[in-house]
Amino acid sequence: MINAAVIGLGRWGKSLVTAVQGKSERLRFVHGVSKEPDDVRGFAQQHGFKLTTELAEAVENSEVQAIFLATPHSLHPEQVSAVARAGKPVWCEKPLALTRAEAARSVEACRKAGVPLGSGNNKRCFASMRELKALVAGGSLGEIMHVEGHFSNDHSTRVAGGWRDDPRESPGFGLTGAGLHVIDALVNMAGAIRRVDAKAFAPKAPPDPRDVVAALVEFASGATGQMATIRATVPLWRIHVFGTEGFAEARDEDTLRVGYLGQAAEERTFPHVDSLKVLVESFADAIEGGAPFLVSPDQMLDVIGAFEAMVKSLETGRPVDVS
Repeated sequence: MINAAVIGLGRWGKSLVTAVQGKSERLRFVHGVSKEPDDVRGFAQQHGFKLTTELAEAVENSEVQAIFLATPHSLHPEQVSAVARAGKPVWCEKPLALTRAEAARSVEACRKAGVPLGSGNNKRCFASMRELKALVAGGSLGEIMHVEGHFSNDHSTRVAGGWRDDPRESPGFGLTGAGLHVIDALVNMAGAIRRVDAKAFAPKAPPDPRDVVAALVEFASGATGQMATIRATVPLWRIHVFGTEGFAEARDEDTLRVGYLGQAAEERTFPHVDSLKVLVESFADAIEGGAPFLVSPDQMLDVIGAFEAMVKSLETGRPVDVS
């Protein structure tokens, strides 16, 4: 059993704890850090972990073997480096950083220290997405020509304040939240993105936003793609891969629709899994040397590079090459 600390006990920090505490045989939280300890003292007691106010206290805790960061995005590069220098594996909630250069600092710090780096791309672990990835990797869809992705939710209308309302922490409207998961799905299915062209329609600002972001992408492979995210609508997850021999569409967490040339499309439903728990246990595998973390460092950099280019495209109104 790996003993871990979680830094930041907002909505998602709590989600990390509740996904594994008392449910996983691989990892448990023994230490939590919050700048507002009185607000989360009851939560810490409920889940049986120590509560302090500083990252350094968790890093220096000899009982803690790994650190999970659920902190403001701009703090990630320095915090990841600090944990890595202490020789402890570090999980960083997405985005790993707001620019590719800063993300590269984190990747290099962990490489130099010889510790695993995890990231919070839990949508990869939806049952539908795991089956979609297996089809793509297996080659039955043929050459991948095009990938479409859409993730929308109502979080920005019901989760008030915090990073979502701060353009310094959340550039690109909905890209930093739901949109990053779609970028990760595109990279996971078709590889690195080399060029983006993003547009936004934003008639109403936070704290109750009404905005849409859409982007066309070109992959290094020559394939094309498109994505969209809306911050205030009925939640929907859809990733659709088109190949020369067939297509496959992941719809929400458990459903996959597959069609091949000359055959009627069929819909498949898979047993539901807790995607966050699955991803955390992949991190546990990496810590124990059983298998690499599900998201490779190169893919982490590809995702942040594409994200940074999309933000720049929104700002300039022009297509942007991914650095």
